[in-house]
Amino acid sequence: MDAADLEHRARTLTGCVPPLLVARLLELGHEREVEFQAGRGEWFCALEWARLLGRRGERERALEVLDPYTATHWWPAIRARAELLESYGLVEEAIALSRPYAEAGDRLVLVFFARLLARHGRGREAFMLLRAGIQDWFLAACLVDVAEAAGLDEEAAALLTARVEAAVPACDDPDCGNLRCEPFNAVELLAIIRERQGRTEEAIALLHTRDSTSVNDRDQLADLLARHDRIAELRAYAASEHHGHAVRRLAEVLDERGDTEGAIAAYRTFGATREGMWHAAVPLSQLLLRHGRSEEAIEVLRTLAEQPGGAEDWIVHELCTLYADHGRAHEGLAHLDALKARRGGKEDWDFFRLLLPLMARCGLLDEAIEQAGAHPEGGTWYAASALSDLLAGAGRTEEAAAVLEQHTSFNRSLRAERLIDLGRVKDAVRVLQQPTTTPTAPAWGGTHSAEPPF
Repeated sequence: MDAADLEHRARTLTGCVPPLLVARLLELGHEREVEFQAGRGEWFCALEWARLLGRRGERERALEVLDPYTATHWWPAIRARAELLESYGLVEEAIALSRPYAEAGDRLVLVFFARLLARHGRGREAFMLLRAGIQDWFLAACLVDVAEAAGLDEEAAALLTARVEAAVPACDDPDCGNLRCEPFNAVELLAIIRERQGRTEEAIALLHTRDSTSVNDRDQLADLLARHDRIAELRAYAASEHHGHAVRRLAEVLDERGDTEGAIAAYRTFGATREGMWHAAVPLSQLLLRHGRSEEAIEVLRTLAEQPGGAEDWIVHELCTLYADHGRAHEGLAHLDALKARRGGKEDWDFFRLLLPLMARCGLLDEAIEQAGAHPEGGTWYAASALSDLLAGAGRTEEAAAVLEQHTSFNRSLRAERLIDLGRVKDAVRVLQQPTTTPTAPAWGGTHSAEPPF
């Protein structure tokens, strides 16, 4: 067993049984296959089999499963063993196992090790390990978490304040007011500390200085204002925050308090402009749906989709899903027909595939399959995956698997899933374990082409 090979297969999910299909095998009762593959170098099988044994109290067997993998000194295997040891209460052994890898300096390992220390009363030691890497956003975020457990908030705040004060102009343009700060999230992290210290005004003031306001579809300032019941400020902020994340937090708070009409009004006010509706339409429709107002939810998305430039595939997909889920699949088909007409009869696969589940809901599954095959892109591998999903949803798993067999170099995980559902577990594993080849790109000859591949 080789660490580089394990890393490549785990990172690319190629040539191996991926986590979702390991879970599927276990769900369907194929434990013996998972155990067998765990002993043949299938990392994700080994990981889940070891965890399952651990939950059953078979601790020694669980650790033995991981032994060949940890012998390679591959960090994910070391981490898995450390997590098992910690879950068994063998904390000192977990720390001793992890320490040499953390001392080697890898940031992912260092964060794991620091959190392990902090969970077991050694937060100060974790803090000291992390502080030298304060300029790294990932380590800095961990340091702020560790500081809370260690009672070192003020020390962490001092480190972050120094970083904020050391920010430099982002470029040489004298008209550019942007600053480059390392770590880039120093202001946000400092605000977290000030809030938990009870210094809410300072936290709010800090967050108002950010250049970028949203991370992972959440706005830290909006969340802070909501936590502290500062609804008037949240409402004012929502009116100026153009991503729509602040208005969504406002609507969530109002809805949680029973003011559903107020939440709807907040979205409608924000969405009064075309740009605002782009951000508000989907969460507004979801809010209406939660309160049983499907007619209004559909109307919100339909109105956006019918605006010039509004028929983006994700909006149309949401709209068609609503039509289908509420017994109005025929209306969804009519909408797609009208959209096709507006486009001069052009129907790319991204839009055509939306027809398929709607036609199936209308009892037109065979017609959907026939039309898919006749589409100009119907013979492609990506069309095969959509058609396979349609057939599988109709209980026609044999046909769903056969469609994918036409493109054996693609959709391997999906092919394997279909085979597993048919009980052909050995065949599924063989499909997944087939080696992949990466085509060699020809050397550039100094000329450009307007034809794909570009």
